[in-house]
Amino acid sequence: MNNIYPMYHLPQIAFPINDPVLLFSVLLFIILLSPVLLKKLRIPSLIGLIIAGTIIGPHGLNILSLDARVELFGKIGLLYIMFLAGLELDLKNAIKNKNKSIVFGILTFCIPIMVGFPICYYVLHLSLISSLAVASMFSTHTLVAYPIVSRMGITKNEAVTIAVGGTIITDTAVLLLLAFITSAYKGELNYQFWIQMIVSCLLFGVFIFVLVPFVAKKFLRFIEGEKASQFIFILAIVFLASFLSQLSGIEAIVGAFFAGLALNKLIPHKSDLMNRVEFVGNALFIPFFLISVGMLVNLNDLFHSKQAIFIAVTLTTVAIFVKWLASFITQKIYGLSVAQRRIIWGLSNAHAAAIMAVAVTCYNLKIVDENILNGTILLILVTCLIASFITENASRQIALENVSVSKNTIDEKILVTSAEEETYLWILELALLMKDSNNSNPIYPLSIIEDNDDTKIQIQSYKKFIESLLLKINYPLDNASIIARIDFNKISAISRTVKEDNITDIIIGWDNKQKTSDLLFGSFLENLNESVWQNIFASQIVTSPKQIKQIFVVLPENAEFEVGFSHLFEKIFNLINLNEAHYELIAYESTLQYIEKQKWIKKEWANKGKTKIFISWADLTHIAYQNKLEDLLIMVSARKGTISYHLELDKLPEKIAKLFPVNNFIIAYPEQRKSNISESLIQDNVVDTTHINQNLKRIDVLRKRIRNFFKQD
Repeated sequence: MNNIYPMYHLPQIAFPINDPVLLFSVLLFIILLSPVLLKKLRIPSLIGLIIAGTIIGPHGLNILSLDARVELFGKIGLLYIMFLAGLELDLKNAIKNKNKSIVFGILTFCIPIMVGFPICYYVLHLSLISSLAVASMFSTHTLVAYPIVSRMGITKNEAVTIAVGGTIITDTAVLLLLAFITSAYKGELNYQFWIQMIVSCLLFGVFIFVLVPFVAKKFLRFIEGEKASQFIFILAIVFLASFLSQLSGIEAIVGAFFAGLALNKLIPHKSDLMNRVEFVGNALFIPFFLISVGMLVNLNDLFHSKQAIFIAVTLTTVAIFVKWLASFITQKIYGLSVAQRRIIWGLSNAHAAAIMAVAVTCYNLKIVDENILNGTILLILVTCLIASFITENASRQIALENVSVSKNTIDEKILVTSAEEETYLWILELALLMKDSNNSNPIYPLSIIEDNDDTKIQIQSYKKFIESLLLKINYPLDNASIIARIDFNKISAISRTVKEDNITDIIIGWDNKQKTSDLLFGSFLENLNESVWQNIFASQIVTSPKQIKQIFVVLPENAEFEVGFSHLFEKIFNLINLNEAHYELIAYESTLQYIEKQKWIKKEWANKGKTKIFISWADLTHIAYQNKLEDLLIMVSARKGTISYHLELDKLPEKIAKLFPVNNFIIAYPEQRKSNISESLIQDNVVDTTHINQNLKRIDVLRKRIRNFFKQD
């Protein structure tokens, strides 16, 4: 009997994927997962997305082909990344040291070309036009290491402003030179070209720097409440400028970059519109571009060809040397210190967004071949690593020399939250003991509630619960601002509350539940430290804080130089003073000497305990052996990339949780500076050099021991 119902056939999945829906889905999953997975390997997201594109591309597993659709996504991302490069440059900061910035900008543009061109032509045997193109790529740089100097608090240092200003000059000059190179390669470099170029550039300049700012200012003001329309208008300007740039005989990326410069003053770096522009770029356009770049890379050619390896090593070596030479000459001209020279070198040494844009443009026009493109990827990885390493060490040196630490006069506001209702009472009591007695602000108990049918009931129940706890500790209800946030993400809820209520201190209950997702996405405490910059006290309190009789305080090296140290130490002092507890302060000798000299520390505090010079992290084990239920350990830690951070602090929460499973402890993170410029192009791209620094220290210690051994002999 024949089946009268039609047969249902499952769609066949062939590789490379041609179905547009599945193709877009695969790209989105790569954008979602690759940075998360590679973060554990300490690989920057920029490199991670390129690697992901290489794996799935035609030279890898051949899951996706570099067809017109992927090329379109990549083209949009390429224009967007150059637009953001112009939009996010700190023009005000550059103008302050404009003369020095101009000199450094000229040096960091000309020296790489003067050195790189003969090497490309005579050593790598490239053509004249290809040699000039590759040499111009050496001149570009991206401020990948800027977040490091920001966290170290030296953004106002002369060396930093010189490097930032030089970035504007050299990147603009490279893009203009690119227009000349592409026209010469196409055989259009004649007198008609120059006439057309001059006229079209003048018209384009009037359009982009006169007409666009005028129209944009009126339009953005006219539709101030229309958020979607503002964003669409910005996008329209970017792509129109890119198209008109092409009509002028200039590459589209130049138009996108100039569009960013033209709109720079009209879009504040800390505004909702800037957040939307950055969000769309970071979430979609820029990752699409990086994946498409990865699909161009052929690692087989790189690792199976001596010529390809030689080209990659040569490009990387020259790129590092020419930036050092430019910073060295700048140092000698203006009499800067060695540390300042290293700051300039570190900030200008990293090649990322701009060089990738130039390299892809030249590759698409067949000006450079696959070997140059593959070598550029290696160049990006190595220079970002070296830039982060040099900048971190030099920034730390300058910060330790120049940072002046004093007691902060801030309007203290304490936020309290805990996932464990059983210990919430003790967390509230801890907050009241830490609170400054002269501070009239309320405390802010926070609860994060998921949105469901019982939301209103949960909010009412939570408020009654907090009120009952406050009554138990005799705290006036009128002096507590109880907050209930409806949010699926706890960190997002805390972050929004901190911003809206100007919170200065966050006291959270310790979450001892280890989740499988922590291995992939990081722990709650790690992610909270990356989201907020205020003082954080992660607390496991199992008894009433008023019953604590002995407090152990452990401080890392250079803790006194952190921005929030004085305020954080004041909280610790309040806790010890109100409890009438004895203390044992374990710190490095320099930190102990600093604390003794501070006038804002009361003299009677010194009579309540003793100090001990920090020897090793084995001191924690010693404390654990003698720790009692009514004792408290306060371990001051640090966020990554700060003055007092080192590798051992990474495993500190896990180590303390194991040593003190049923005891009182607090892991405290001092307040830090947040970067004062937008970082969409460079976030997550700073290479973590902590492991390198630690290994170099170990090598240095070993070297000194060997030297001392032979001296004794």
